[in-house]
Amino acid sequence: MGEKYEIILYGATGFTGQICCKYLRDNYSDLSWAMSGRNKEKLENIKSEYDLDCDVIVADGGDLDALRALTAQTKVVLSTAGPFARYGSLLVQACVENGTHYTDITGENHWVRGLIDKHHNEAASKGIRIIPSCGYDSVPSDIGSFFTISQFNKPVSRVDVYQEAQGGASGGTTETIFTMDGLSKEMRDPFVLNPEDSVSEEQREKSKDGFVIKQVEGLKGWSGVGMMAVANTRVVRRSAALMAQNQQPYGNNFTFGEHGLFSTKRMARLASYASILAFLVIGTPLKRLVRPFLLKPGEGPSQETQDKGWFRATFVAFSEDNERKICSMYGSGDPGYKSTAKMVCESALALARSDDLPGGNEYGGVLTSAVGLGDVLVKRLENAGIEFKVLS
Repeated sequence: MGEKYEIILYGATGFTGQICCKYLRDNYSDLSWAMSGRNKEKLENIKSEYDLDCDVIVADGGDLDALRALTAQTKVVLSTAGPFARYGSLLVQACVENGTHYTDITGENHWVRGLIDKHHNEAASKGIRIIPSCGYDSVPSDIGSFFTISQFNKPVSRVDVYQEAQGGASGGTTETIFTMDGLSKEMRDPFVLNPEDSVSEEQREKSKDGFVIKQVEGLKGWSGVGMMAVANTRVVRRSAALMAQNQQPYGNNFTFGEHGLFSTKRMARLASYASILAFLVIGTPLKRLVRPFLLKPGEGPSQETQDKGWFRATFVAFSEDNERKICSMYGSGDPGYKSTAKMVCESALALARSDDLPGGNEYGGVLTSAVGLGDVLVKRLENAGIEFKVLS
């Protein structure tokens, strides 16, 4: 293949995009890459400020011809340009047309559902991997579940993940949340990303959204609302369905749940009810009153907040014969930004440089990190300092 670049980073001037630029600079000096976005002056300024050894390509997310020219030059497009429903659709179209792999950091499942409907079959026929949601949404839930299930040599019936994190928010994330219809019909469907006819009645019955505040057996803490459960659970369920299609099922009628983990019952209650209130506000006209007081796109947590941040995902899994295993995935650095940059960059590098991806070189479609990257990504993340452990 005659591509000029291994990776083109699209959305490089945004808050997360800039962190990705620094991650690639600091860890992959041999990488052939380019940074891209719609504002040449901003791109050149960032290249100069961070002393980046890469090319600059200008392309607007609404200019299909420019995006076709961009995607024809690279093995992989890594996009951090959200909201993805606003800026990402034509970029993915151009990737599929040109046979270019793609990954991003979206948590917009309504948009991903559209990608599946429009592009899955063509990408599959071409062996092109379109892998959204490779940041904090939804790699810990998805790859962590994959890692946990791989510790069993028998079918698994259920995995629950309990998430803990410390970090900040950016204006780009806030903008994405405010462009989404907080409680839309698509977001309420627990299997919105699943292939047709891939859900049993038992799975649907055991996969309803909701939360219970209780002490978690085997863990120190109380369960409550998982802040991004509405995004992450759908991704893991798609992984399970695609694994079953590939004759590698997690288990018969496999189900998955996601929860927050809190140190006390009081904290679990406060955080859970605050989360519910936030979702209700986002789903009403009240969001217009709140938006001016929050961060603008391009703004985000300080370097100190990023450095002090961390995440831990703890997985409690049961086999079909009721054996329990507990595993964890831990990363230092703000989960939504510093860790997200690490996860999505390593996902892009796996696509660009690995010749042993799951399913072989001809496998493709609109996939997930577990199905499209699997053990390759686990190893890359371990090498990058993210810890995977079997606790019991």
